Amino acid sequence: MYTILVPVDADEDRARGQAAFVSELPAAETEIEAVITHALTKEEAEAPEEIRNVERISTVRLVRDYLEDHDVDVQLAEGQQPPADGIIELADEFDADQIVMGSRKRSPTGKAVFGSVSQQVLLEADDPVTVVGSREE
Repeated sequence: MYTILVPVDADEDRARGQAAFVSELPAAETEIEAVITHALTKEEAEAPEEIRNVERISTVRLVRDYLEDHDVDVQLAEGQQPPADGIIELADEFDADQIVMGSRKRSPTGKAVFGSVSQQVLLEADDPVTVVGSREE
């Protein structure tokens, strides 16, 4: 089984792009397991355990439902703050083969440098990192 870590933020178009990328990989429905994560904010992480759940995050549900509709095996995992460190820790914990990050549109100058979380993951992760764009409904 090929394990892909899919860290999502709050942007639904980026999350949709990540889900579409994973579902379109060869043999996605038989050979891939996606681990969807979201780094809970300080307030979310401090909530009572019975309501502190990444499944409450709309983009996590969106990616989960999209991938399950495309017959991709899915797991959910709670990410830690700061997000880049949490992503790298989860990649190690789940022995991920790849990380699929979302990106936002940037100015020509901004395109030279990814967002701080994406850039840190790209520089520090031991696994291959794929950065994908947004996809609208």
